[in-house]
Amino acid sequence: MIRVLLILLALAAPVAAQVADPSAPSTPSGAISTQDNRATDLAILSRISSILAQVPEFDGVRASVDAGIVTLVGEVTEQQTISRLESLLARVEGVVAIEDRVTLSTDLGTRLVSVRDRFQSRLTAVIAGLPFMALGLAVGAIIVLAGGWLSRRERTLSGIAPNPFIAGFLAQTIRLTAWIVALVVALDLMGARALLGTLLGAAGIFGLSLSFAARDTIEGFVATMLLSLRQPFNPNDLIEVNGLRGRVIRLTSRGTTLLTLDGNHIRIPNQIIYKAVLTNYTRNPERRFMVDLTIDPGADLGRARDLVLRALAGMDFVLKRPEPVAWLDAQGPDHVVIRAGGWVSQDGTDFDLARGEAFRLLRHALDSKGYLVPEPVHRIRLEQPEAEARPSPARPSRPADARLSDLNPDAAFEEMVERGRIDDGRDLLSPTPRT
Repeated sequence: MIRVLLILLALAAPVAAQVADPSAPSTPSGAISTQDNRATDLAILSRISSILAQVPEFDGVRASVDAGIVTLVGEVTEQQTISRLESLLARVEGVVAIEDRVTLSTDLGTRLVSVRDRFQSRLTAVIAGLPFMALGLAVGAIIVLAGGWLSRRERTLSGIAPNPFIAGFLAQTIRLTAWIVALVVALDLMGARALLGTLLGAAGIFGLSLSFAARDTIEGFVATMLLSLRQPFNPNDLIEVNGLRGRVIRLTSRGTTLLTLDGNHIRIPNQIIYKAVLTNYTRNPERRFMVDLTIDPGADLGRARDLVLRALAGMDFVLKRPEPVAWLDAQGPDHVVIRAGGWVSQDGTDFDLARGEAFRLLRHALDSKGYLVPEPVHRIRLEQPEAEARPSPARPSRPADARLSDLNPDAAFEEMVERGRIDDGRDLLSPTPRT
């Protein structure tokens, strides 16, 4: 690998030597005449002398021409003057080469005069550009004031934006856009387009570096904006995110606050909620509960399943449509499970209480018909052909309570959720319930 690099460097050296320095002055080009014409030298000298006489910066420079070679002697106050002189004389027809013997002046007074002249010329340019500067500042100020006036139209922005966060973001965007437009217009009117390009380039680099440094902050801001626009949940909705379940209290620019069913407050960053799998148990009012009922595998499984379906259909809190379901699931040689499910409306009915009440009523219906839970023991049965089989005694079942327990949502817990919703203007969720 090192040998290959050395070979490439060796091949590139002659090429690099042949590349001309872009900063070097221009040299005459074209074929050199074989005739040494004195008249041509006089014509070249006359033309160069007239050029030097017309430019005040070349007053200290004298030229002579011999065989097409121009020799320059004298002093100048700036190095840029020498480069400009060589580039200018190289364009004169008939010039073969330029012998530059011009040096920088070491006279302090002459150098100070040059500095004074440059300062005066720049000051004159600034004074001449003051009206344009005033015009640029005035136009920029008008644009900034107009942007500030638009950003303070809270009623208009509230009608456009769905929530205060988006409205505030629009106001900030209007103000920032007004400042950028004002700066661009003012600099363009002042004639400072080079400064404008520099500022725009610096702003791009600063924005790129800021995006890497504040990546988490920007991600949270974007997640907050998308959640506030889409609103996958409403206040008081029961949601589950990454195994955390609770009622939604509020959505702010920093995170979403939940009140767990145990009464604990949890604040989850918005970027986590946006990227995680979110389950909203309240979005659809109809929700199905499932209960597992264990029976003896030796029982009539079909009749037991039909009994469960009839019992579900007779419960007041179970919806008629969608219809209840029940199916058998073999768990082992000792017992069989009937999985039963019914739909309830969460508007006015607590889901967990309804599921518990349904299990109690179904268990009683099975026990009353002799579908008892198998005992967790092993029995040894001795059969004799001549002995008459005796039916096994059935265990008595306890009578069911005819009264249904209160299945309404817990009013005290609902009050806890409402107390957590503090109206301080930072909540981004819409209080209007979904229809």
